[in-house]
Amino acid sequence: MCSISVSQVSFGWSISVNLVWREMLENEANPYLSKTTRLPRKRFYRARAHSNPLSDSHFPVPVAPSQVDYSLHYPQLFPSSDQDDGSQKIKFADIGCGFGGLLISLSTLFPETLMIGMELRDKVTEYVKERILALRVANPGQYQNISVARTNSMKYIPNYFEKGQLSKMFFLFPDPHFKEKNHRRRVISMHLLDEYAYALEVGGIIYTITDVEELGEWMKACLEDHPMFEALTEEDLEADPVAKLLGSATEEGQKVARNGGQTFQTVYRRIMPNI
Repeated sequence: MCSISVSQVSFGWSISVNLVWREMLENEANPYLSKTTRLPRKRFYRARAHSNPLSDSHFPVPVAPSQVDYSLHYPQLFPSSDQDDGSQKIKFADIGCGFGGLLISLSTLFPETLMIGMELRDKVTEYVKERILALRVANPGQYQNISVARTNSMKYIPNYFEKGQLSKMFFLFPDPHFKEKNHRRRVISMHLLDEYAYALEVGGIIYTITDVEELGEWMKACLEDHPMFEALTEEDLEADPVAKLLGSATEEGQKVARNGGQTFQTVYRRIMPNI
């Protein structure tokens, strides 16, 4: 019987999958690919807009950050797991990355930085995997620094990241969970900010944006009340190239812009608390 490792099942960057996708890319008649961009078509990856993060999902999770196999996420940079000496680590995490628009924009802006999207919906995760692989094939040497994992970031952040590992975390257009009884499902809360503060280095940045005013106020209030975060100044935001991408890089942000909607953005820095 053929055995499959947990990391292979979890991240899906096995050699056989890559070869199959390369063959699909070379097939001009492949209906799964756009004829103009040669990227996977979203209509073949239909999924619900949101998932319940408190429900039990069945997917492998690394027991510790040291068990994250970088060779499966970034095969050109880490040809084998033996070559991962721990000197280069994931620094950006896009929580609930959706269809991967922000990751792709950040990849070329920070080509030396490893980053990962974390997405709970299986079909959306599969789309992002195939989108990244298609971009790698079409642009040799590029997009090697981004990847995606299907996981529940409300439960498993400490399984993926060591203390102070991350320099940036993104929460763009998260599920608003309008009903008061479902507010505990929101991805920004006081107790979850404790975990995010653990994963972020001092000086690291947390970015949030939404088109729901009440949720924007909720996220701002949580960050404002937490002792390990402080708001960036207007000068800081003007100088930050990433802040300018929050409303335009994702598919959700583009939809809001097309409809003339308003967005509510908060950007905070991880600090040492006053004792």
